[in-house]
Amino acid sequence: MKSVNTQPISASNKLLSSVLFGSRWLQVPLYLGLIGAQLVYVVHFMVELEHLVVGTFTLTEEAIMLIVLGLIDVVMISNLLIMVIVGGYETFVSRLNLEGHPDEPEWLSHVNANVLKVKLATAIIGISSIHLLKTFINAPNLDEKVLMWQTVIHMAFIVSAVAIAYIDKLMPHPAKH
Repeated sequence: MKSVNTQPISASNKLLSSVLFGSRWLQVPLYLGLIGAQLVYVVHFMVELEHLVVGTFTLTEEAIMLIVLGLIDVVMISNLLIMVIVGGYETFVSRLNLEGHPDEPEWLSHVNANVLKVKLATAIIGISSIHLLKTFINAPNLDEKVLMWQTVIHMAFIVSAVAIAYIDKLMPHPAKH
């Protein structure tokens, strides 16, 4: 049985605790900035989609594939931004109180810093995979060193994600109710 500390908390300690805990709200402008970045990606997506539609009858199959992969890349980066914005806010700033909302993301109900890291790592691997696929499609126009380094970097992302997931698995998790 734990003994309860009955000594009163000093006013200066209470103030320091309040300031430290309240400092989490300094992250809100960062999340709003990421929403702005997502808006930029939406505009970029629309510009690339217009290129695809306008060039439907003049683009080569390879060019169409590269544009489509670029669109997929933008969507995956946008998904990554949503995970960081919503998951980060929920984990580090304040609860969103979405319980029962029909659009609540399934993953949000059990998000914590470790889950967020694993999800981000796997999303980065997906984005890197799209970049690597675009590189291989365009391989005849690229230097061998570029191909090698992009592959090495992609593999580093995979090893990092596996390491993060393994470390998360090793860490104790609270019992589920």
